Amino acid sequence: MTELEEKIAHLTRALDDLSDVVARQDRDIDRLRTQVERLIAREAARQSESDGGVILGDERPPHY
Repeated sequence: MTELEEKIAHLTRALDDLSDVVARQDRDIDRLRTQVERLIAREAARQSESDGGVILGDERPPHY
């Protein structure tokens, strides 16, 4: 009986630890999702404000 109680205690502790990890990952995913949405909105605003010219980073150097 004691052996079963020890196993249950161990499994309960493992379950609590995993629950904490899942909760932290959920917070991280929400934070990252918000950041991605902001970056997408910022890029969309930047593209709509541009005059349609070529971005210097995408331009070929003159020696080509």
